[in-house]
Amino acid sequence: MLTGRGVSVRLTEVEAYLGETDPGSHAFRGPTPRTRTMFGEPGRLYVYFSYGMHVCANVVCSPVGTASAVLLRAGEVVDGIELARERRPTARTDAELARGPARLTKALGIRLDDDTAPLDGAPFALTPAPHPSPATTGPRVGVSGEGGTDAFPLRFWVPGDPTVSVYRPAVPRRRVTRS
Repeated sequence: MLTGRGVSVRLTEVEAYLGETDPGSHAFRGPTPRTRTMFGEPGRLYVYFSYGMHVCANVVCSPVGTASAVLLRAGEVVDGIELARERRPTARTDAELARGPARLTKALGIRLDDDTAPLDGAPFALTPAPHPSPATTGPRVGVSGEGGTDAFPLRFWVPGDPTVSVYRPAVPRRRVTRS
């Protein structure tokens, strides 16, 4: 359960990123100004801008100096639903309020300046769900090289839950050759 600025979400989908050993991780090439939070204290938010338009958030997991994080992909709003609806007025259903990483951060009121925020009190608190749901694992969404039998089973979701985002495999980029 993640609570932020008046809204509580039961997490239904997350993805793990293994830092410098993981080509899909922002920290793969080592610490940078953008990724310094991933190398910092565990139990804090790593917040970043994605695709030039979305704010996404991860929970930092490893000891200081070692990068790893869990991307918060989706959840069910269980408290503060009116506030979540105000923050996400384009959601057609309540299941869509926090379905996807950018929608989830919007519903919770997470902003770029929340990078490094602790998750043990106001404005954010991460607590175990009172009744955890069984999870399924599979490849991460949109990460190259994870299709088929060589997939990293680092995405975890509650099967059949309507708040889980739609799985989209990565589309390999075509190299542009100049003559």
